[in-house]
Amino acid sequence: MDDRTPQLETLLKQLDLDQLDRDLFLGDPGGGEGRLFGGMVAAQSVMAAYRTVDEGSLHSMHAYFLRPGRHGVPIRFVVYRIRDGRTFSTRDVVAHQAGEAIFQVTTSFTKPEEGHDHQEPMPDAPGPEECKDWDWDWKPELGEEKAAERRWTRERPLEIRNAAPQAREHEDGTPKRAVWVKMRGPLPDDERVHAASIAYASDSGFLATARHVNAPGRSHSASLDHSVWFHYPPRFDDWLLFTSRSPMAHGARALIHGEMFTRDGRRVVSVTQEGLVRIPRGR
Repeated sequence: MDDRTPQLETLLKQLDLDQLDRDLFLGDPGGGEGRLFGGMVAAQSVMAAYRTVDEGSLHSMHAYFLRPGRHGVPIRFVVYRIRDGRTFSTRDVVAHQAGEAIFQVTTSFTKPEEGHDHQEPMPDAPGPEECKDWDWDWKPELGEEKAAERRWTRERPLEIRNAAPQAREHEDGTPKRAVWVKMRGPLPDDERVHAASIAYASDSGFLATARHVNAPGRSHSASLDHSVWFHYPPRFDDWLLFTSRSPMAHGARALIHGEMFTRDGRRVVSVTQEGLVRIPRGR
């Protein structure tokens, strides 16, 4: 579509995996410098899992980032059909690059079912139209990390706007973050693409919740594991408020919990990640 940005068009092409065999797919990570964004590998893995499921929507994924991915080297996705039940189906996906496993995820799909409803209310936040771009309100690190962040900002298909002071300790001492996120253009009417795009967004800057408080300045950080729960069939047609907090950090690892809300306050996604946040040398 004409109102999609080139960055989003590139992402959509990368989500269109080549099928080599019944449960074997090949993905293009695209060109670039530095390590590959983990959210891209997660998004492509979601697409691979969906391609092997006949019915149901993705309701959870539990992933491990095993090795840094690289640009320009095709990724092979192997899907394992763990279970097909009357309500739930389970798929494991392992992403291989240059003969090594770089990412592993267990995904679970469910068919619609009636049940009870309750949720905590969405926190107060200004609307996305009132917020500045996220990159205007934080100070990137120096050196290689700073250059990587600048490239990611320039090339990403995701728009992020700051809805709260960036990753500062609040009154209770817990680092917190709140941003609005939206793809840079409309997505196809395909649930698989919406789920993959949310998985992509869920890893975008999430670790910064803890990183810029616990290791400001030059640091080494990386996602270790990542879990996402989809409380409704995945849709990413509009802005989502992505809130996060880091209640715990120890031994160079930080734990982060997050939630995504629609404009009308409906909590549609929950996210939890443990990330590596190493103290800069000399501190």
